[in-house]
Parts: sequence; structure tokens; C-alpha cells
Amino acid sequence: MYNHMVVDHVDQARVDQMFHALGDATRRDIMTRVIHVESSVSALARHYTMSFAAVQKHVAVLERASLVTKERRGREQIVRVNIDAVRRASVVLDQLESIWLHRMDRFGKILAEAAHPPRQHRTQQRLRKGDSA
Repeated sequence: MYNHMVVDHVDQARVDQMFHALGDATRRDIMTRVIHVESSVSALARHYTMSFAAVQKHVAVLERASLVTKERRGREQIVRVNIDAVRRASVVLDQLESIWLHRMDRFGKILAEAAHPPRQHRTQQRLRKGDSA
């Protein structure tokens, strides 16, 4: 039981880290770029008005979240997407969407029942008001 809780906690922490990393527009843009083609950090930096060091920090956040990996090629650091991590994020979003859709479906049924109460319920309401059926 304890080991299972620890694993769940680590997985939850990883998910939190992924979504924190994706919570920034610049990092999402970097992800979009490296999904299409791996790029060096310096090539990525050319797309932004911020400093090279700032882009490096964004890449580091993505790397800590396991969303990208870096590989040294000569003097360049090549950034590429970790597609398995992107798939894990997608699975989490799919699970959340499923929960949300299920709740909305239940909410819709409650609203439908309130708008069209069963016949017996309407009769009881009329009797309470003093009406006769």
C-alpha cells in the first residue's frame, strides 16, 4: 500500500511539473517548434525578443518536466520533444475531459428531470397547492 501511494505521488508531481511547464506561452511555443523539428537553443532564441539566457531557462523548465530532451552536438545544444511525455499529458487531459463530460451529462439529466417532473410528482404538487386533479 505504501509503495503504491509513493508511486502515485511521484506521478502526480510529474503531472504537476508538466502542466506548470506548459502554463507559459513561450514554453508552449517552444514545444510547438520542437514538435515539428528539433532545434538548437540558439536557433530557438532567434524567434524571441528575450535574451538567449532566458530562452535557455525556458528550455530547462521543459527539460525538468521531461517534455524535451537536450543533446550536445559540437557546440550546440539540440532540443527535441519527448513525445512519450506529451502523450502522458494528453492521457491526463483525456481523463479530465471524461470526468467533466460525465458530470455535464449528469447535470443535464437533473435539469431535464426538473423541467419535466414525473406525473406522480406533479399530482403531489397540485395536492399541496390545494388543486384537485
